[in-house]
Amino acid sequence: MALKSPYISVIIPVYNGGRFLEECLDAVFRSSFQSFEILVVDDASTDKSAEIARQKDVLVLSMPKQSGPAAARNLAAESARGEILMFVDADVVLNIDTLARVAKRFETQPEISALFGSYDDAPAEPNFLSQYKNLQHHFVHQTSNSAASTFWSGLGAIRKDVFLDFGGFDQNKFSIPSIEDIDLGFRLKRDGLNILLDREIQAKHLKRWDLGSHLRTEIFARALPWSKLIIAEKGMINDMNLKSTDRLSAVLTGLSLIMLPLVLWKPIALLVPFGLLGFVVFLNRRIFRFFIAKRGIFFAIAAIPFQFLYFFYSGSVFVLCWLYYKLPLFHRSPSETDLGA
Repeated sequence: MALKSPYISVIIPVYNGGRFLEECLDAVFRSSFQSFEILVVDDASTDKSAEIARQKDVLVLSMPKQSGPAAARNLAAESARGEILMFVDADVVLNIDTLARVAKRFETQPEISALFGSYDDAPAEPNFLSQYKNLQHHFVHQTSNSAASTFWSGLGAIRKDVFLDFGGFDQNKFSIPSIEDIDLGFRLKRDGLNILLDREIQAKHLKRWDLGSHLRTEIFARALPWSKLIIAEKGMINDMNLKSTDRLSAVLTGLSLIMLPLVLWKPIALLVPFGLLGFVVFLNRRIFRFFIAKRGIFFAIAAIPFQFLYFFYSGSVFVLCWLYYKLPLFHRSPSETDLGA
């Protein structure tokens, strides 16, 4: 008798993530929902990631060379037996009910093609930057439109037939960790498919951020390719990290820096950039109240310059991309081969 196929295929790409992988896998096995399989894709790791996965008796697929998570997830999707593909990063720990919630959504809402959740509000790493980055992510996802215009593969699921029909993640465009999930979400939404942001689906993030890795990822793997994608799609959503208040905050932060040289002419002009930045704080009062509620007033105060920095590099990268692709001097548009990080 043939074995019954699992309902959910949990796909975990990993590159040198051995320090997190065991905890990630153990959390999946603890799930209250048991109709699942696990596929770990080792993206040519140089640590013991593949060995750790094999010891857990899960299917391990190996990339012949490092090709990025888009290619790794696509490879697993070809071998997956489940109706639902559940993408989980190797440094993410599911709650005991995460898979059950995912299964219920797809079973009771057939109109949904894909869904994703968020990190919880209790990140594992105690250092300030890791706490800030994860709490910012949690806040953005928890306050965004449930009828999403994008997708997130850190903790996201999609019907297998839909994923295959759309060609999966664009592994040619995105050969390193980037916005392959956002790109897929844009394509799904463009064709009228429904994507759900389910705020109840949450998981713990184990990653430790430092300033260097944070800025490299945020600028070159997120802001730059996302700006190119927005320009290529000729449209900007008013949701997630692109709400109107975020865009206005980026403009005001940039203006405050542009006006700083006026201080050399008249010191009292310092009131102008300070006033602009004060208004940015006011515009973002909800997230600062959230920081206070979760980590206290001093944490919220320490987060202010990081929010300014976020608005500065996000806005600056978008403006530079727009000028590069729109000015007659260059006479070009962001092509498909041009959108990777």
